[in-house]
Amino acid sequence: MKLIDRDLLKKKLDQRFSEDILSGRVGGLNALVVQNGEIVYRTSMGRANGETAVGTKTMFRLASMTKPITAVATMIAVERGLLSLDDPVSKYLPQYEKMQIASLAANGEPRITGQARTPITVRHLLSHSSGIGCGELGVYYVSKMTDRDRTTMNGTVDYYSKLPLSFEPFTEQAYSPFAAFDVLARIIELVTGEEYGAFLKKSIFDPCEMKDTTFTPSKEQWARMIEMHNYQNGEAIAVSMLEGCVFESFPQSHALAGAGLASTVDDYARFAEMLINGGESFGNRILSSGSIDQIAMTQCPHPMKGGNSHWGLSVRVITNPAYVLPLGTFGWSGAYGTHFWIDRTNGIFAIYLKNSKYDGGSGAKTAYHFEEDVYTSMQ
Repeated sequence: MKLIDRDLLKKKLDQRFSEDILSGRVGGLNALVVQNGEIVYRTSMGRANGETAVGTKTMFRLASMTKPITAVATMIAVERGLLSLDDPVSKYLPQYEKMQIASLAANGEPRITGQARTPITVRHLLSHSSGIGCGELGVYYVSKMTDRDRTTMNGTVDYYSKLPLSFEPFTEQAYSPFAAFDVLARIIELVTGEEYGAFLKKSIFDPCEMKDTTFTPSKEQWARMIEMHNYQNGEAIAVSMLEGCVFESFPQSHALAGAGLASTVDDYARFAEMLINGGESFGNRILSSGSIDQIAMTQCPHPMKGGNSHWGLSVRVITNPAYVLPLGTFGWSGAYGTHFWIDRTNGIFAIYLKNSKYDGGSGAKTAYHFEEDVYTSMQ
């Protein structure tokens, strides 16, 4: 195990973050690095909104950092014997039994290419290998969604059941921004008999003491929500978001299982700490260590873009020994620039939160620089 040189890390990150804020490329951020249960670096920089500085209580839109929480929820249901990773989706949602496959033709319209032979499974949903709502075809169908389709999880799940897949399940991998995870959440509702947000609260948020993690921020939490940032013509600007929507145009009535949670750095740290502690939080057993191993295990044989990782269950798993993060490190990012990882080899978890329309997603420069600065500060 290598140890982080705290002084060196502080020097690197303070300089990096200060430059990002001063240049306008980042509006405000929270960053946290923990090794062996001890905080080795922590900072809040920039503005949350107006003249209010970012603090540890600042709320951020997690976007796709919601997905690992849905993976944990799924594994809780698996451990309770309510479902299996290899169950066909049609066992719970019969409308997904016979799916067609399509591609976009030269005119930009979908063209049916055949009938899916492989049943979509829960594992496929979690490993972005189901073909639901992904790729160019997924973008096309998202553009055709009505407000009614977006209003509830059930609406989205029914909408996608009537549409073709982008490929034969498990023959490829392509990112499903929210469709596959809504299907997962609906299955969890069916097998538990609980509304999805309520299930997360009882099974994960309450025992992990994540009091600020929610699909439906209160008035007080909205007041702490960081404004959306963008960077245009060399300047930072504030972006107006649709009122009452945590993620894009999906209303709070939709518990968007792939992107809809808002949280704070301390709340997400409790979730990450549970993962690195083998499923335990504040003396509460959330998951077995074996289920954490499943989440962090390569599930899909097709490498992700860039060739440095493969999909685990909702998380990228580092599989290239030349990458800056160690083999087996797992985590994920969000469209608005959120990012985290779990490195069990060196006892490290790290979280970076910003909300920006500039430099977001899994390829964000801020995410890579954060990783790089941490691992070039190790002895």
